Amino acid sequence: MTYLILRLHDETFAIDAEVVRSIVERIPVTDVPGAPLAASGLINVRGRIVPLADLRVIFDLPRPEPDENTRFVVLEIDVAGEQIAIAIIADKVVGVGEFEAADMLPPPNSGMRWPTEYVRGVFVREDDFIIIPSLEAIFNAIESAGSFIEKERVLP
Repeated sequence: MTYLILRLHDETFAIDAEVVRSIVERIPVTDVPGAPLAASGLINVRGRIVPLADLRVIFDLPRPEPDENTRFVVLEIDVAGEQIAIAIIADKVVGVGEFEAADMLPPPNSGMRWPTEYVRGVFVREDDFIIIPSLEAIFNAIESAGSFIEKERVLP
């Protein structure tokens, strides 16, 4: 299995490469008043308005100021039964990695600071834990809070 490996603060996460559509350097973000902190912005990606989610909020991680390593990773995933483009903030994109599905460990039932329903699994590489977030569970929870756009919009 191929994954995009990224850093959120000082933690390593991996996103299934099949859902990654593009990696975008920092661009202006339009804040959405009243939206939850986990999905409070929109970005314009080549004429498409894309909701911007911050997994650091979901995983209760510090949110450092953007720097030269900050990227927006545009994903296309199923949210509430509909394929939708969503971008996530990455403090740093590390690269692409290959992992065997059989090597994915389930999230531990205890001793983990994050809600287990938001973690699909964990890979161990050398001394580092690589977290595989359950994007569908995360984005469906955010959607049920009513924070994503009803439909994807295209700018004229």
